[in-house]
Amino acid sequence: MGSTDQIERALESWAQRDFGESARIAALKRLSGGASQETWAFEVAQGGTNHRLILRRVPGGESVARSSEAVTLATEAALLGCAQRAGVPVPGVLGVFAPGSNLGEAFVMNRIEGETIGRKVLRDEAYQSARPLLAAQCGKALAGIHAVDLAALPDLPHSNGADQIRKYEDIYRGFDLPRPVFELAFSWLKANEPTPQAPVLVHGDFRLGNLIVDPHGLASVLDWELAHIGDPREDIAWICVNSWRFGQIENRVGGFGKLEELLDAYAKAGGARFEAREIDWWEMLGSLKWGIMCMIMYEAFRSGGDPSVERAAIGRRVSETEIDLLNLLEKAL
Repeated sequence: MGSTDQIERALESWAQRDFGESARIAALKRLSGGASQETWAFEVAQGGTNHRLILRRVPGGESVARSSEAVTLATEAALLGCAQRAGVPVPGVLGVFAPGSNLGEAFVMNRIEGETIGRKVLRDEAYQSARPLLAAQCGKALAGIHAVDLAALPDLPHSNGADQIRKYEDIYRGFDLPRPVFELAFSWLKANEPTPQAPVLVHGDFRLGNLIVDPHGLASVLDWELAHIGDPREDIAWICVNSWRFGQIENRVGGFGKLEELLDAYAKAGGARFEAREIDWWEMLGSLKWGIMCMIMYEAFRSGGDPSVERAAIGRRVSETEIDLLNLLEKAL
């Protein structure tokens, strides 16, 4: 079920059913990225038209027990549909395949043209006209995500700020490797926990790398694997974490814009009216979470569980998050 030929035959069978008997599969190619799922680009050639599509698929097509909180592909496909109906720019889903199908657990969606690599978005001339627009466009998109009717959603994990502090502190303590900056950050977060907001759909990983940007700005929101029910400020703050600014630290939102622009657009699109200071606590939590995620990556490398250079390189970034936390703590204290 994992070979290119097998996937092509399974896709062609689907395409002939949904596009017509003359449909053929072309340009099937495994893409880089997608650490937890396979991502394939392909085209459906039919009636003189080439439909450019993406296949998202569990590795090998066969589901396994998952220890993370990532949602299933079927849930991710359902979330894309909910977001699309709410006016959020996302790829349209054309087909969902259950475990045991000839494709395995997977779904097919439209391919959106543009760039996801953060450094290219922030530096390449091709996106010069897009950068001034992105903060407001992200605010509008987040307002749409957070406005999705919870009753219409598939079953999702629930996680607020206190839940995440407990979760990540448990992971951190398990390493038995005290880091004074992390200790101080945990203490400050616990002492200053804000009053929770009404729960909403949270994307969970809204940042450059998971956004497609074209010369007109935000083209699509991808990678809904970490979606959950939680506090809307989590999403707003995550794109502000310094690690996702890719060196453009003067622009708090993703390295491209000002937080006030995002918050104004968010409120104008129907979201709550937040002040910048209300995001500070969540940005510190986000920086701490990413630091502990980096520790997890390094441990995967050190233990031999995933001896890739990528895991080792990400593990080295723990020190970067400590600097970010010190700067945030200095501002807060």
